[in-house]
Amino acid sequence: MPEFTIPKTQKAAVVTKTGGSIEIKTDHPVKAQKDLAPGECLVKLDCSGACHTDLHAALGDWPLKATLPLIGGHEGVGTIVAIADHTSKSPVNVGDRVGIKWLADSCLQCEQCRKGLEQCCSEAKLSGFTVDGTFQEYVVSYVNHVTPIPEGIPSDEAASILCAGVTVYRAIKNSQTQAGDWIVLPGAGGGLGHLAIQYARVRGLRVIAIDTGAEKKELCLKLGAEKWIDFKESKDIVKDVLDITGGVGAHSAVVTSASSSGYVQAIDYLRAGGTLMAVGLPGTAKLDASIFFTVFKSISVLGSYVGNRQDAREAIDIAARGQVKVHFASRPLADLKDVYEGMKAGTIAGRVVLDMSKQ
Repeated sequence: MPEFTIPKTQKAAVVTKTGGSIEIKTDHPVKAQKDLAPGECLVKLDCSGACHTDLHAALGDWPLKATLPLIGGHEGVGTIVAIADHTSKSPVNVGDRVGIKWLADSCLQCEQCRKGLEQCCSEAKLSGFTVDGTFQEYVVSYVNHVTPIPEGIPSDEAASILCAGVTVYRAIKNSQTQAGDWIVLPGAGGGLGHLAIQYARVRGLRVIAIDTGAEKKELCLKLGAEKWIDFKESKDIVKDVLDITGGVGAHSAVVTSASSSGYVQAIDYLRAGGTLMAVGLPGTAKLDASIFFTVFKSISVLGSYVGNRQDAREAIDIAARGQVKVHFASRPLADLKDVYEGMKAGTIAGRVVLDMSKQ
């Protein structure tokens, strides 16, 4: 078993109050191996993806509030450098490369956990929200929930699969579609959307991408979207989708954008028997759709919240085989505040990954 020297302090991005600015600390403490509780492991991170959820946690604009002070981040990849004493039957070992997801831990015994909905466990610990996350060099996580990272995928590519990837993968998997069906992806050029295009194509679906801007259009079409709709240029998005699909509408929509308009439109452009997968999380918006036509068209509306441990392994495996590629920019941890500003402005195409080795 390899041995690692664990420092006493590290670099970390800390939010001390809701809506407050991020402070990059260089003397944040690292938990020693002797202080780890049974079931915990310490991971030395190579990198961490940056997600819209991290921005919401820092701003405090969700109905659920993060635990403060907070180290955000939940798309970390690194090496296990320590496992707690008295940890029984650990599925991972010191030296293993693993990923850390939004769901840091769950009880594994309740009805939700037994049914594969461990992300809905009432005792769930959430990385970068209720427990410290991956915007630091060393993070404490849990042996039963870290995701083994297979060979064939670099750490910085794997990072965004752990949240953005697994989230859209599970939503598409449960979208009640089959090969050849039309699927609409509002927000297709963003961090989740550009991965959704690729996972949809792996499943043989025909993709209608909705977003705005020349850069995002180029990215979506390059990744395999069959049709593109620019929501700033379109006079009627519902009509555009109906025209593309021969007047009957799409089979499914996976709404990853954090605005209510994407949800309302979907009910109108889905065909009879279609499925709306609700993924994006606008903080206070309501789903204001026609009940009459939801019933009349036999529309299914399904919420899809991140993914379970098996979903994560499947999503990572597909990416490791080269069927899904994360388009990302690599930035140092010190740039996190600027990354958040780009998220607020909606100007980031693809994903941002923070490299812990960069200054």
